[in-house]
Amino acid sequence: MTVNKTIEKRKPIWNTISEFYLDTELQETDYDRISKTLMASGYDIEELKAIDLYEVFPVLKNNLLSAAGVWNGFDIDWLHEACENVHLKGKNRFFRWKTRCYNRFLYWMRKDHWIEIENRIKLHDYNSNRCTNP
Repeated sequence: MTVNKTIEKRKPIWNTISEFYLDTELQETDYDRISKTLMASGYDIEELKAIDLYEVFPVLKNNLLSAAGVWNGFDIDWLHEACENVHLKGKNRFFRWKTRCYNRFLYWMRKDHWIEIENRIKLHDYNSNRCTNP
């Protein structure tokens, strides 16, 4: 897949995962919408978590730490440009190490979101298998 196609495929994922970083509480309907978008991406849960860790987290981690963080959504053009720039340097070993270090201290702020998404994806997969394999 070319870099441009990869970037285009990731944009809806970046948009969706960015909601984990807003200074708001996500509702059931938010989790339904988010999980549908992530399932439609074609990436498995581990790949989606890696996109969060290495492409979205480095861009938005400061909003998690801000007392008056962004709550109504990030500027989409800024988000795409910033995530694309981080994606392009994502193979850099020092960058990945530094990101993992920050994540050790801040993952707890996103952990419940990922648990909720994983549970919804598992439930969807279970229900899909029941319908196709009676």
